[in-house]
Amino acid sequence: MREIDFSKFSSIKIGPKVEVLEIDEIGEIPKDIFLIGGANNLLISPNPPKLAVLSKKFDYIFEDKDGIHIGAATSGGKVLSYAKKYNLKGFELLQKLPGTMGGIVKMNAGLKEFCISDNLINVLANGTKTAKNDIDFGYRKSGIQGVIFEAVFAKIEGFDYALFEMFKNMRNNQPNLPSAGSCFKNPPNDFAGRLLDKAGFKGRRIGNMAFSDMHANFLVNHGNGTYEEAITLINEAEETIFEKFGIKLELEIEIIRKNF
Repeated sequence: MREIDFSKFSSIKIGPKVEVLEIDEIGEIPKDIFLIGGANNLLISPNPPKLAVLSKKFDYIFEDKDGIHIGAATSGGKVLSYAKKYNLKGFELLQKLPGTMGGIVKMNAGLKEFCISDNLINVLANGTKTAKNDIDFGYRKSGIQGVIFEAVFAKIEGFDYALFEMFKNMRNNQPNLPSAGSCFKNPPNDFAGRLLDKAGFKGRRIGNMAFSDMHANFLVNHGNGTYEEAITLINEAEETIFEKFGIKLELEIEIIRKNF
């Protein structure tokens, strides 16, 4: 077990201090346990379910004839540095993208039309290896169930510095305050940030939580923000966007509470 204070550990700086199961062996974990990864797109409630985290045993990168093997506990920043050093294509989108590879793959993270699954070969989850073509990848989501332990990517030479700079510039326009990244997924043929801005949520604040005045789709913590403040803002945004535009926004951040 490992004690984690989510008010310090999570990217949005909200959550209780709890004992978390540390996993150091490949296999299935009980379905009532939630794997937190790097806690970069999570909003942890004061009363969370049982939580788990992968140990440093799953923080690795190596290559063989099958491709580039990356442990699920490896940070995106570490993978990006490796790709630059060895001139590998397909990892440029990890620029300024927080999190560990397990979560990055599970949510099929990316920007614009680029996704981390583009050059993926297979995933090792719950002790079973599954080919990419047998996984239902979509916009900011995948059909992967359970715990990811490793992802294997195709080795393609040619790190694209133009793409790298594009992703860097796009993320430079994102707020620097603690957040869980984009709050809502973009609906078809539109942008969540545009809808929130048009509905008056840009800069909307309750207590110490707010939708950023820099980017309306980022829920940010101005310091000591609470779970209740965050949930109130999320609920208000969902209700208002549906009332004004008839669009049901889908959360991109994950709210972690009992009965998830």
